Amino acid sequence: MAIGEQTHPQASKDQSIVDRLLQSPAEAPHLLALARLRIRYKNFPGARSLQRDLDTVLQQWHLTEEELFAQTRALYASGAAHAKQSNEEQQDWS
Repeated sequence: MAIGEQTHPQASKDQSIVDRLLQSPAEAPHLLALARLRIRYKNFPGARSLQRDLDTVLQQWHLTEEELFAQTRALYASGAAHAKQSNEEQQDWS
């Protein structure tokens, strides 16, 4: 780890989520998870590997960050973001 790099307290848990996203299609729950993690790690001074993986997911899904956020805003506006998925795990926004 480089000087000044920090370890995020959620990094190991988030990495497992990112690993699943790398294997997942761009569907509503996955878009929401990616957007949440992009927000969490934006400008975070560390977790560079995780941030690169988040970039890779965006590239695989052929999305820009702006497009991702537009799609997730639409999901929230329609109420689809609040619909509980049967296999959805508890989200931690900290």
